[in-house]
Amino acid sequence: MANFLPGLIMGFREGLEAFLIVVIILQYLKKSGNITFMKNAFSGALIGILASVGIGGILLFISKSIGKTDELTKLWESSSSILALILITTFIYWMIKHGRNMVTEVQTQVKTNLSAIGIFSITFFMVVREGTEIAVFVFAGKYLLLSIFLGVATALIFCILIYFSLVKINLKILFNVTLVYLIIQAGFLLGYGIHEGLSAFHSLNIISSSSPLLIKAFDLSKTIFYHKEGIIGLPLYILIGWYSKPEIIQFVAQYSYTFILLFIWHKEVRK
Repeated sequence: MANFLPGLIMGFREGLEAFLIVVIILQYLKKSGNITFMKNAFSGALIGILASVGIGGILLFISKSIGKTDELTKLWESSSSILALILITTFIYWMIKHGRNMVTEVQTQVKTNLSAIGIFSITFFMVVREGTEIAVFVFAGKYLLLSIFLGVATALIFCILIYFSLVKINLKILFNVTLVYLIIQAGFLLGYGIHEGLSAFHSLNIISSSSPLLIKAFDLSKTIFYHKEGIIGLPLYILIGWYSKPEIIQFVAQYSYTFILLFIWHKEVRK
């Protein structure tokens, strides 16, 4: 459960973004009388999905190849978390700045690239971008594959219903809620990456047990705030990536990152 709900939301959020872009492209092509290019949009989306699966397979292969010792596993988890953080931060920032005008921006790209290869390329790159983020998140955040799959599948069904006008929903509110959760999960990845990195460096004797980097901000692991089993700690871990015994540097970095991005998002929303 601890990794299921975040994985489900993550898969839904990224899948919704990718499939909704495809829906916008298809609807524009249909309304503008360019239905001959719709097959190129479908092809781009399909190849993008396959490419994303391929990237996930490569990450899985690397993970299994590297993860032969506890230290290497921790280094891999730390580095993959930071990689995921870099990718997702650029995406979050783009969404904060341009998410409100996503429909207009996608339609503009379609207008200026109205050709078979143009439509294919737009759809492919937008889908593979989201797919790559999902693939990296799966291995960096240890989300369950089943939860990711269910999230993506739910997003696909949802977008099909939107395409055929069978459901109407305020996408602005939906995107805002899921974007906030994405920011919180990105902060969790930063904290997780720092924690695993410090643990690996300590195991490899790169940093000593007396290093200031290993000083804990607090220790609530024997209370109800224990992030693995505590009645309060476990839900907080699922919702906001709470740790009951974080290093000071982990705690400060994780929540500083989260609050800075939430502040930027809040300012943008109020414009």
